Amino acid sequence: MNITSLPRHPRTGVRAVGIVGGRPVWPIKGGAPTLLEQRAEIEAQLADPDFDGDEDELLQRAADITEKLKKQAARAEARRALLDVQAPAPEGGQPQPTQQQRQERPGEQPEQRGGHVPVLDMAERFVKADGLASFRAKLSGQVRVEASDLDTRALVTTTTYPVTTTRVPGVLREPERTFRVADLLDRQTTSGGAIEYVRELAFTNSAAVVAEGAAKPESSITFDTVSTTTKTVAHWLNITRQAADDDGQLMGYIRGRLTTGLELKVDAQILNGNGSGSQLQGIMTATGVQVYAPAAAEEADSNLIRLRKARTLVELSERTPDGVILHPIDWQNVELDTDDTARFRVVSNVQEVAPARIWGMRVISTTAMTQNNFLVGGFREGATLWERQGITILMTDSHASNFTSNILTLLVEARMEVAVHTPRAFVKGVFGDPTP
Repeated sequence: MNITSLPRHPRTGVRAVGIVGGRPVWPIKGGAPTLLEQRAEIEAQLADPDFDGDEDELLQRAADITEKLKKQAARAEARRALLDVQAPAPEGGQPQPTQQQRQERPGEQPEQRGGHVPVLDMAERFVKADGLASFRAKLSGQVRVEASDLDTRALVTTTTYPVTTTRVPGVLREPERTFRVADLLDRQTTSGGAIEYVRELAFTNSAAVVAEGAAKPESSITFDTVSTTTKTVAHWLNITRQAADDDGQLMGYIRGRLTTGLELKVDAQILNGNGSGSQLQGIMTATGVQVYAPAAAEEADSNLIRLRKARTLVELSERTPDGVILHPIDWQNVELDTDDTARFRVVSNVQEVAPARIWGMRVISTTAMTQNNFLVGGFREGATLWERQGITILMTDSHASNFTSNILTLLVEARMEVAVHTPRAFVKGVFGDPTP
C-alpha cells in the first residue's frame, strides 16, 4: 500500500498509519508529528520530482501548514507584546516590572524576580532547541545546547568548585633588540646556491675638458670577481603535541620567537660575519671598507663630529650615505650630548621618542654592533642581501624518539648571503672616548 494513499484526520491533518477492517488507524496520542515536522515532510514531497501522489491534496496541505505556522508566530508575538506591557503602579507605589524585566535583572535569584523560573535539564533543553527541527528537516548541521543555565544550587565549596587562576592573555616576552640592519640593505632573491659578483676596488676618474683634436684622458676602475655560496642560518626547539594542539596562542608565540631569534642572528652576521666556512660575509670584515682615522688634532672630536666626518668620506666616494649603525650605549651618548646651556643637541623634546636620525641618516641601534664602534654607509648602494630561501618554519615528529613521545620539533631556517660589492660605500670607525 502506498503511504500517500492513506487518509488524513479531518481535524488534525495527521495521516493514518494503516487500514484495518476498512477503517483507518490513527497514530497514538502524543505521537503526532509537530508542525515543523509536517512542514519538513511536505517540503520534501514538493521538491521530489517523482512524487506520484495527489498534487492538489499536497498543495492544500502546504497551504494549511503555512496558515497554522503564521497563527503560531502571531500568538508568540502577541505573548511577547503582552509581557512587555508594564503593569500600572499601585497607589503610592512603584510601577510593577514586566516579566521580561524581572528575568533580566542580573544577580537576582528566581525568587527575587517574583517567582520561580524553571531550569530545564539538558535533555529537555535539547528537545526544545530551536535548531532541532531544522536538523530533522535537513538531516545536516548541528544542534548546540549550552549548559550555562543548568540549575547548580548545590552547596558550593572550594572542593566542589575550586577557585580558578586568572591567566593574562598573551605571553610576556623577554626584552629583545630590534632587528633592522637587514632593512638598510638592498634585498634580492637568487634561484641558485652559488653567487658570483664583481666588486669595485678602486675608481680613478680622469674626466677632463679636452681641446679640439687633443687626446682624451683615460679613467680606470679596478675590479675583483667574488664567488660565494648561500649560507644557512637555522635553529630549532621541541614542543609537545598537546601544547601545539591545545594552545594556538602558545604555538604562534613560539613560531614568532623562533623567527625573531633567526633574524637577530642574521643581523649580527650582516655586520660581523667573516665570510669563511658557513658564515655570511659581514660588512665590517669586508675587504675595501674605508676606515675613519682621525688626525692627531682630531682626537678630541666628539662622537657627533666623528660621525659627520665619516659621512663625508662616503660622499667623497660618490655614494649617498643613508644609515648609521651604533651600539645602544653609543647612541645614548649621542642623544645625551648637550651644548653650553645644557640643552640637548639631538633631542628636541624629551617627552617624546626622537626620530632615530642623525646628520640626515637613519640610525640603527643594535647590540650586534660592538660598543665604541660605528658604521656609516650608503647601504643600498654598497651591499645586497641575496636570499635563496626566505624564513621557513618546518614541524615534524620524525626526530629522535619524538614520535613515540608525542613531541614535535619546530625548525626555522633561511638561506642567504651578503654581497659587499661596493666596499668604499662604507666607513667604519672607533669613538675616541665613551662620552659624546
